[in-house]
Amino acid sequence: MRLTDFWQRMGEQFGESYADSFARDHVMSELGGRTVYEALEAGWDAKDVWRAVCDTVEVSDRLR
Repeated sequence: MRLTDFWQRMGEQFGESYADSFARDHVMSELGGRTVYEALEAGWDAKDVWRAVCDTVEVSDRLR
């Protein structure tokens, strides 16, 4: 998954403003106690980060 696809899905799921806030502030155990931004900066694959987001919140089947 490309980062552009990842951010598009985040925007569709949360809305543009909240997607950024969620990515900066929400620490997820699925990401080893990291936020989305921290995980991506640490080299995590965008697809794995997206799966963690899907496991954390109820993401619509269309976006999974």
